Order: sequence, then C-alpha cells, then structure tokens
Amino acid sequence: MSKDYLVNMTVGRVLERNAREHPDGDALIYPNRGVRHTWASLNEEVDRLARGLMAMGVKKGDRVAIWATNVPEWLNVLYAASKIGALLVTVNTHYRKNEINYLLTQSESNYLFLMDGFRGFSYAGAVSEIAPEIPLTAPGDEIKSGALPHLKKVVFLGDEAPAGMTAYREVLETGDGVPLEDLEKISASLHYDDIINMQYTSGTTGFPKGAMLTHQNIVTNGYWIGFHQGLTSEDRICLPVPLFHCFGLVLGAMAALNHASAMVVLDIYSALDILVNVEKEKCTGIYGVPTMFITLLEQKSFSRFDLSSLRTGIMAGSPCPVKTMSETIERMHMRDITICFGMTETSPVVSQTTTKDSLEKKTGTVGRAMPGVELRIVDPETREELPDGQIGEVVVRGYVNMRGYYNMPEATAEILDSDGWIHTGDLGKFDEDKYLVITGRWKDMIIRAGENIYPTEVEEAIRHMPGVSDVAVVSVPSKLHGEELGAFVIPHDPNMELTVRHVKTYLRPLISGYKIPRFVKVVEAFPLTASGKIQKFKLRETAAELWGTYKK
Repeated sequence: MSKDYLVNMTVGRVLERNAREHPDGDALIYPNRGVRHTWASLNEEVDRLARGLMAMGVKKGDRVAIWATNVPEWLNVLYAASKIGALLVTVNTHYRKNEINYLLTQSESNYLFLMDGFRGFSYAGAVSEIAPEIPLTAPGDEIKSGALPHLKKVVFLGDEAPAGMTAYREVLETGDGVPLEDLEKISASLHYDDIINMQYTSGTTGFPKGAMLTHQNIVTNGYWIGFHQGLTSEDRICLPVPLFHCFGLVLGAMAALNHASAMVVLDIYSALDILVNVEKEKCTGIYGVPTMFITLLEQKSFSRFDLSSLRTGIMAGSPCPVKTMSETIERMHMRDITICFGMTETSPVVSQTTTKDSLEKKTGTVGRAMPGVELRIVDPETREELPDGQIGEVVVRGYVNMRGYYNMPEATAEILDSDGWIHTGDLGKFDEDKYLVITGRWKDMIIRAGENIYPTEVEEAIRHMPGVSDVAVVSVPSKLHGEELGAFVIPHDPNMELTVRHVKTYLRPLISGYKIPRFVKVVEAFPLTASGKIQKFKLRETAAELWGTYKK
C-alpha cells in the first residue's frame, strides 16, 4: 500500500517550514492578551524556549506536563518540547488535587509548567500541598519530593513565581546562553515516529491513562483534518476549545500548523468573546462541540455581529442536532463545516465529512474513513466483521493508532488487539455510501459536552463520602450536553439526608466539575443480575424517566 498519505515530519520541522514559506503570515493571535505572532516570530520565540528547556536540563524522552488554560505560553511549550524530543503531558484544566497527583505520579513527569489557578482553584497551591518540598527548594535546585520522586522543576506561567518554582521568563532568559547550533543538533536527531505527546483519557475503562502519540500521529492527522476543510494560509481559525484536549491540540492547532492557517486562540470559552473576535479578526472557521454552537446561536446580541467571514469549522464531541447544524450553516455562514469522529487513542480523528457533503450526511453520519485509516464493524463478542448496515463495534487500524498507554501494558492489550485493531467501544454501522453512523456505546463511558467520563472514577470518589454504602453512576439524556451524570446512592442509614448539594460539596475539591453528577437519588438497592452484577441499563432507563432532558 502506498504511504503517500503520511506527513513524514516532526512538529518542529513543520513549524520551521511555515517560518520559511510564510514568514510574515499571521500564525498565533491572542486577541484578549495583545499577543500576535507571525510564523517567523513564533518560530524564533519557540527556539528561544527550546534552548531554555535545554539549559534547565530537559532531555529527549523527559516528560513535560502543562497545566494551564489556553494561555499564550501553551503552544510555545508544545513546539519547544517537540524540537528537543521531550514528551508533552497535557493536563485537564478542571483537575483537582487528587487528579493532578495521580497524573504526575502515573506519567512520571519530570517538569511541570503551570498557571496560578483556574476558577478559584490554586494549581500552585495544590502541587505544593502534594509535594511540600517545593516551597523549600532553593532557586535553581532540583526538587526532591517523596510524593513526586520524578519531578525535578516547576515552571510558573506568570511574573512572580511562588517559592521553589521558576518563572517562565527566567527559562527564556537562560535559553539565550545556549547556542542555536546545539538546538539544531538535537532537533536533527529526532524522528517523526518518536513519541511527542501523552494525552490522558479515561478511554473505555478505568482511571485516566496516558495515550502515547507520535509526531506522525498528530501531524498527519492534523493535515488530513485541515485538508477536508479546505484550509489554506488564508484561513483564520477561532480556537475556543481547550488545547489540553485532542480537539484543540490536533483538530485545531495541528490542522492549522499543517496548512499555515492563523490561529485565533481564546483563553477560555466565552460565547460573546467568540462573536466579538470572529468579527474583529475576520475568522474563517470556528471549532467546538454542538453545545457551544447552540449557545452562540442563542446569544441575545447575536444579530449585532458580522460573521460573514466564516465558511468552515468543526463540530464534534457529541451528536450534532439537525436544527443546530442547519442554523450554523445558514445564520453563521459556515457552509463548509465538517463533522469528525474518533478518540484520543486514535490521534484522534478516524472519520470526517467533507465540505461537499450534504446536511443529511453531516448530521446523520460522522463521515468516511480518513486516508490511511481502516474502519471495520465487528461483533463485540466474536470480533467477526459484520456486513454494511449491521450494527457492531467500531474498530480502527492505521497510522493513527497510539503506541499504547504509558506504563499500562494490560490496559493497552484490552483496547489494542494482536492484529493491530483499536476497539473503540462505540457501536455503529456503515450506510450504503460507506459513511459511518454511530449508534451508541458498548461500554458505559459517558460523554458530556465532548468530555469522556468513566463512571468508575466518579463512583470511587463518592464511595469515600461519609455515610455512603454503595453508588452507581449512569448517563442521563441531555439536550444541551448530550449526556449528564446521575448517581444512585445506597446510604448506610436509609433515613440519611443526601442531596445533590451534599454530593457536589464533597466532590468539588476532589474531582473535575464536569464529572460531578447533576442528579442524585437515594435508593435501598440496585437492580441486579443473577450473578449479582448491577443492571446499569435498568438504572439508565430510570434515570431517563426521572431526569432526561432536565426533567424536574
């Protein structure tokens, strides 16, 4: 088979190509921060940071975690790490103390870049609580932590770094002392099949796992995503989706990088900010989950903005309502909008519609297989391939496949079989035109507004709540977010008062807000099978009757 579909370049080399071929073209714009880079100036700043990382001691294969919203330094860290062979470990901005402790430990992260905090929660404070040795570390010294033995240094994305942490500007300044030739020597030794990124995901089972992705994975995937949108160096993409997620990182940043399209990045999601900056920056595309487009269309001031520059974008993360797609095309001029399907473990996109597909295909399917990607529908139990039109599990094989989960060979074997097929856990079928139609999920994973949530993690947290005997968490149908979480709780004392407020108050410091159940019901027992397993399908039916589409 021809491998013409592959982009045999590292992320750093693609950036350098853009700097040569489009030196004065807009590359990275933060309209709310006053930051504007051309491809030439962005590459220059990235080189400076890469040399700073070298001076700090970062080596090929080291894990560099970043815990921040879409701040201007985020992509700089990605690109700089890619030029010296370090692995970027992306951290969910909603994480709390337990979750960041787990991630830093499991990933064996050596360096951590973080902002001060988000939505009232202190990132710096949480890390210092986990590793109290950090504030006691002298400037320039490596951290010696019992709780986080692999962590060497923490870099603060701000001016006044807390005790024991290094300010970002200091890293840049130390880079000035490293010859550019030294950076080029390291960069030349890298290969496009090297791992560049560890994306943490709950996947289809258990606690978060680090999916190891290569340059080839995300660069080639980004190229074809942008190709199907018709992206060029004239396009300007509004990115309000988080960079820590594959949506922002690959569908957004990598697609734009491959086609030298400008990225207009927003720190955090705000419907009004999107409308303001699409008009101001003459954006030609927007990326988001269906919920985001719904809130944009429902803005009271929507009609005041000139969105005529728009033509394309991506709507992904959950099923797209026909009404939302129709209004997005008509009222937002996004005639070339596309739909994508995939998972973190597949880099992530395995199928996509094109600009020429009909409204029916854009709402009823998730497109055709990407170039270089094989898709099959198999029986979930026997794994035998099924004919078109028959529902089974979607399996994937191709250049998109991750290398595996970091330090989790058993979990890797559960999802990646011996023939090289990744088992997605999603149920689907092919229509008469070989377009993929997703019909449900074989496993119990919940997708809320594009975020994967596995009930096991939430259940484990609630079980530690005083007075709780057992808990079962299931999905609840939601028009706004696709799915919400509902928790059925068995208390030790049947007369115990347990409300949503109690559960939220207990969980808020422990797990991300989007994982906290919106609904809670106290029950005496769960419906069980003859072997004693909880019949979650019955609980889902009850949840839909009680709370579906936010019934009160």
